[in-house]
Amino acid sequence: MTASTGPVDPVVIAQLGRPYGIKGWIWLQVFTRPIENIQRYRDVYLRTERGETRPAQIEKLTVHPKGVTIKLAGVDDRTAIESLARAEMLVGRDALPPAGPNEYYWRDLMGCEVVHLSGQVLGEVRDIMETGANDVLVVQGDRERLIPFLPDEVIRGVDLDARRIEVDWDPDF
Repeated sequence: MTASTGPVDPVVIAQLGRPYGIKGWIWLQVFTRPIENIQRYRDVYLRTERGETRPAQIEKLTVHPKGVTIKLAGVDDRTAIESLARAEMLVGRDALPPAGPNEYYWRDLMGCEVVHLSGQVLGEVRDIMETGANDVLVVQGDRERLIPFLPDEVIRGVDLDARRIEVDWDPDF
């Protein structure tokens, strides 16, 4: 792998964890759903903790009961993969499929202003949690609020151009 500038408008799709075995495999925290979709990306890059960006190719992916491991092309031993532990896996924004109606990439919701139907500003989306039942917006304003991302029920409108999410959620909760 050689140094590279990386993708334009990078999106983190996974993060490498700790090595798995001695033949270049590593645990992977995957941010795509379903997990297997990560194999669809052709122009993948790794950004190390030192900020170096390099092209990479997923050779094999295995889903285990406790997580996901991958084997990168050209990385064939534990020493080589150890140097990539904690690296982020990136693709360019243009590699992502378009979101469907009323679907949003988490990255697009980050930083949006969250406003109650009454016009009261509750804060800004700082994080999003996956809970299994539904995603939850972590909104930071005068205090932190956890607001379930339930379209039509709680989330009344999302305007990505205006960077604004309108909610029907008790401001005191």
